[in-house]
Amino acid sequence: MPKFRPMANLFEPLTLQSGATLKNRFMLAPLTNLQSGADGVLSEDEYKWLTKRAEGGFGLTMTCAASVLPSGLGFPGQLGFHDDKHLDGLKRLAAGLKQHNTHAVGQLHHSGMRSPANIIGHAPLCPSDNEEFKARAMTHDEVHEARDAFIAAPQRAERAGFDGVELHGAHGYLICQFLSAGINKRTDQYGGSADNRARFLDEIIDGVRAATKPGFSLGVRLSPERFDMDIVEIRDLAQRLMRESKIDYLDMSLWDVFKEPLDERLKGQTLLQVFTALDRGKVRLGAAGKIMTGEQVARCMAEGLDFVVIGRGAILHHDFPKRVEADPGFTPITTPVTADYLRGEALGEVFVNYMRTWKGFVAEDAA
Repeated sequence: MPKFRPMANLFEPLTLQSGATLKNRFMLAPLTNLQSGADGVLSEDEYKWLTKRAEGGFGLTMTCAASVLPSGLGFPGQLGFHDDKHLDGLKRLAAGLKQHNTHAVGQLHHSGMRSPANIIGHAPLCPSDNEEFKARAMTHDEVHEARDAFIAAPQRAERAGFDGVELHGAHGYLICQFLSAGINKRTDQYGGSADNRARFLDEIIDGVRAATKPGFSLGVRLSPERFDMDIVEIRDLAQRLMRESKIDYLDMSLWDVFKEPLDERLKGQTLLQVFTALDRGKVRLGAAGKIMTGEQVARCMAEGLDFVVIGRGAILHHDFPKRVEADPGFTPITTPVTADYLRGEALGEVFVNYMRTWKGFVAEDAA
């Protein structure tokens, strides 16, 4: 593998078309951590986890996938943006993040068919009936309720002092379910053609832009593989979103940025190259997927990304950006790490226990 060096712009500001400026090209990935209250109210542990990453130098610090509706909850301890009772905690979080000159973003999420029935109290909702997940098709009114909830949550985020939001359209959750021809079997205006299946997302984007003030940033996360997605359709959607220029940035969750696509039509290039080759206009492009070392960060930037999205590396090192700045060859600590190490990196006990479910991440406690 050739030796890559960080491009000069890695630690230079990045201006979004809405007017916001990120101090560098590092984005904290939206990471499930299970740490907030059962009612979605911010916990002290989640506050510490996120503000520690802002302190560690991330130019954009993003929450976990946060709920827009009680019927779309995805996991216990999920941060909420769906009720005014969440506002006090969200105000505290936004202020705590911005003390460290980071762009504070809430990621907005509805699990759709992946909502656990034991958490939401009823069968999960989906664009169409889904036997695997025992989910039922959403009525037309329920589609509009979910769409409107995705538009209301950014207004709450703005009131709380956040700088922007990202719409979670990846990983087989509700927006992604609408995009999938395999999952979405609707016969109304939200199903059928690729344009119809993207209508739910398009209406949310238009609604958020109309409902929030100029300068409030809007991003979209997409994933091109797994969860019954067609990578060519997602590539074409990404191209359209960038050309329409209604969003500030596209956050591609690629699982492994340097691997070849599974789809034979796109062999001979990396997943990263599929998307860096697109005409992005004023829309910024970032990606996540096994970007762990300073060298990998540099390679991603050299191949054309505007920013990198760091997940696992940020769990291991709250100050990942500062470490790469100090040492372009930085490599994170080897896993498994001890629970005490993670506690020292500002993970609460619930988060530490969740990380035990990641194979090989946390060392087993001594007998």
